[in-house]
Amino acid sequence: MANLILIISPSPDDVLALRQALGDASDGPFDVEDTGTLASGLRRVAEGGIDAILLDMSLPDSQGLASFEQVHVAARHTPIMTLCALDEEDDAREAVQRGAQGWLSKGYFDNNLVPQSLRNVIERMKVEQKLYALQARAQITLNSIADAVVSVDMHGRVDYLNIAAELMTGWTRDEAKGRQIAQVLVMVDGDGAGTVDNPVEAVLRDGQSEGLSGEVILVDRLGKLRRIEDSAAPIFDWDGQLVGAVMVFRDISDTVALTTKMKHLAQHDFLTNLPNRVLLNDRISQAIASARRSNTCPALLFLDLDKFKHINDSLGHAIGDWLLQAVAGRLLGCVRTSDTVSRHGGDEFVILLADERRAQDAALAAEKILIAISTPFLIDGQQLHTSTSIGISVFPLDGLDAAALIKNADTAMYHAKERGRNAYQFFCHDMNARAVERQLIESNLRLALERSEFVLHYQPKLDLESGAITGAEALLRWEQPEWGTVLPERFIHVAEECGLVIPIGRWVLREACAEAAHWRASGMAPVSIAVNVSAMEFRHRDFFEQALAIFDATGVDPACLQLELTESVLMRDVGASATLLAKLKAMGVQIAVDDFGTGYSSLSYLNQFPIDVLKIDQSFVRAIDGNVEGNGAIVSAVIGMGRSLGQRVIAEGIENAVQLAFLRLHGCGEGQGYFFSAPVDATRMRAMLRPDA
Repeated sequence: MANLILIISPSPDDVLALRQALGDASDGPFDVEDTGTLASGLRRVAEGGIDAILLDMSLPDSQGLASFEQVHVAARHTPIMTLCALDEEDDAREAVQRGAQGWLSKGYFDNNLVPQSLRNVIERMKVEQKLYALQARAQITLNSIADAVVSVDMHGRVDYLNIAAELMTGWTRDEAKGRQIAQVLVMVDGDGAGTVDNPVEAVLRDGQSEGLSGEVILVDRLGKLRRIEDSAAPIFDWDGQLVGAVMVFRDISDTVALTTKMKHLAQHDFLTNLPNRVLLNDRISQAIASARRSNTCPALLFLDLDKFKHINDSLGHAIGDWLLQAVAGRLLGCVRTSDTVSRHGGDEFVILLADERRAQDAALAAEKILIAISTPFLIDGQQLHTSTSIGISVFPLDGLDAAALIKNADTAMYHAKERGRNAYQFFCHDMNARAVERQLIESNLRLALERSEFVLHYQPKLDLESGAITGAEALLRWEQPEWGTVLPERFIHVAEECGLVIPIGRWVLREACAEAAHWRASGMAPVSIAVNVSAMEFRHRDFFEQALAIFDATGVDPACLQLELTESVLMRDVGASATLLAKLKAMGVQIAVDDFGTGYSSLSYLNQFPIDVLKIDQSFVRAIDGNVEGNGAIVSAVIGMGRSLGQRVIAEGIENAVQLAFLRLHGCGEGQGYFFSAPVDATRMRAMLRPDA
């Protein structure tokens, strides 16, 4: 494609000579246009498409450098060569200084160097345009990246900073240019104790790339500290000669801080900021290694807060969390700085006494902790009371590693709870037998539901005057293939601890409802089935919805169902209990208070809840000896109270005729116990309920 040349000249002879030179040139092809004035030339330039301009310095409407300046402004990126007489060469040279690509002397236009020179300036301008584009792209790229870039010449003087480097150093490019790199980039070691040699200086000295880890701190112009990681590389010219260096670095302060925080979080409890299990295990291992050298006896104290769940459930998790934080603070105040207080999870804490000389010293620490935790806590304006049970294990008697010591301290803690709470207990090896049994029960219990190993037995309830069966209490039994029939006393507390009591309770309710529906459909006597509901079941957020689903699935008449709850369950949250009982009562479900008389001393709740039945605890029934003034006084009082409130009274655990006679004498309506019948399976119970039985 031909290059378009614009000649701006008032001389027809010069234009003709140039046209001939360009038309005959081997360096062509060239297309030529001409105009005789500056004004017309500027109009043509504005139209575009011109590859080079030949400008006469003497025009009818402009003279000398003024002509060049106007054309140069209008065609800044187009090569311009001036046409001048010998006496105008000074202006031509000045034009070159101002941006012209050269000049042609008048009278020599027929020289073959004219097209060659024109071709050269056109190609050179194209190269410069490409180079400018590359430089602009590099500049934009460097100013767009987050990494800082600083380059220096062979003498270590700064010749370039990108925007990121300006922001991080506090120096602008113009201010930093020509300054020594050590003045612009001030670096100290990670501890801030001493300066660090700038890697650029090493690159200029050795000609090899250098890198630093994130242990270097950059001190900016205002003294702000930034942790950086960087690298520096040499710059070579075409001949392989070292001409400078470039350093690239980034601010990793946030990354280092986040890494430090994540490491802390990985080793500490988020709520109390105490060491967690990971860090505790590491410190136990360190203490054991030290004990082997120094003949010490590291001790572990495993703590569990007593009745914490009651506080959490009744006052809310926020109060529970604040209490845990307060407990953590008191525990820290009870030990030395060399000891470790950790949160094991929930309301459990583990304390490592690392440097004990005698195992008995752990008892002193435990007593101090018992006193500290039993002192009331003031949380959100409320005075809260709690205590703790502590199990203690000692290296090397009770374990040779962290896992064994923690496990055995945990076992000892459970024994402390069983002894009445707010106490400590040292581990002894016969405790493991019970721990093993508990674990065995739990592992088998988890399979019992899916293997259908649970069954319900039923103990009849009788009208004490007529002897007619009025209902039955559903009692859970576990038919374990290897152990035979297992009573709830052996496994129910394990089910509560491992979270299985809720699915088991739902199974019991579903099975009892299905049986009650079967009784009614078979035309048996209209009696009710009583089902015990545990505290965890009753407090579960979807207890009512689950009960409704079971009623619908089994088709049971809710009026045939009696739910038995203890006083302590009802009183844990009086408002919530009253609301839930009212919803159940509205469906026709009967409400019974089980083990009456063994719970809260206040009897005001009898009027707050829609109670149908009071069940006298069997411990009171067994104490009856026929003497109203003696052990039967409580029973007679309960019977009288129930009558006055319009509630049915059922006596549990009737085992002999003396007890039955006493209960009849004082007007007790119903009773159950081995005197009438032991709990029987569903088949036997159905037989007892048949009209002809």
